[in-house]
This record gives sequence, C-alpha cells and structure tokens, in this order.
Amino acid sequence: MQVKFENYVVTYPVVIHKDDDSTYGVTVPDLPGCFSAGSTMEEALANAKEAIECHIKGFVMDDEEVPEPLSIDTHIKNPDYKNGIWALVDFDYGKIDAPMKIKYKRINVTIPSHLLKHIDQYAKNKHLSRSAFITQATVNAMTDTK
Repeated sequence: MQVKFENYVVTYPVVIHKDDDSTYGVTVPDLPGCFSAGSTMEEALANAKEAIECHIKGFVMDDEEVPEPLSIDTHIKNPDYKNGIWALVDFDYGKIDAPMKIKYKRINVTIPSHLLKHIDQYAKNKHLSRSAFITQATVNAMTDTK
C-alpha cells in the first residue's frame, strides 16, 4: 500500500547532554545510532532535526521499517540518559520521496453500508485499495492545517 505522507509530522523525543568541556550532544533514543551535536542548545536541536531526517532516509533506502517514537516517560528510566535534558523534535514524513516500509495492523471498523459503497467506488476510481484510501484520508484529515 502506497500512502503519501505530505505534512505528516511525527515528534521524536531527544535527550541532550552537556559536559563542562564539550558541545551539546543529542541522542535520538528511538533511532539507534542517531546522534547530533551543536555549540548551543538551539544549534544542537537544529542539527538533531537534520540527523533524524538523514537517519530515516537511511532506513527507507535500506528498505527497513522506520521505528515509531516512544514517549519520553518510556526512555527516562534508561540510565544512559541520566541527567539529560529532554526535548521534542518534529519530523515531516513528506520529506521522504521513496516508499517506506511501514508496520500495518489489521483493525475492525464499523461504517454505514451506503458510505462503504461510496468509499469502495472512490477508491476503485483512484486505483487504490479500500485500506489505502482510508489510510490516506486519515493522514489528510490529521494534517489538515485549516
């Protein structure tokens, strides 16, 4: 199923460390091996955004599933992040031009039968499966900035 993720923003928690004799170091716990740094906190966070983009593009190029971000509460218990400062960095999946390997989950929904007929006809006209259409419609609705 191919879904366009234009303006679909996901927020990744990052942890920032600073030793007295170093720059600000940033770790993205949900993206193993994704690190960044900067001489100021602002620069470190801007660089973290770029690192996240590059890292996610790497997952896509390698045809690997992109890890979903977990909450800060999940990571804060990890002793590697002790005394770190937590922040959130947004990533727009619309920046990914290639198909992404995404974990899907089968669900059961109830939809009025007359609406389902319209959904199926619309999806067929657009050469989409029902699932692809509903997924795309959901992404569009969630990213509508109006």
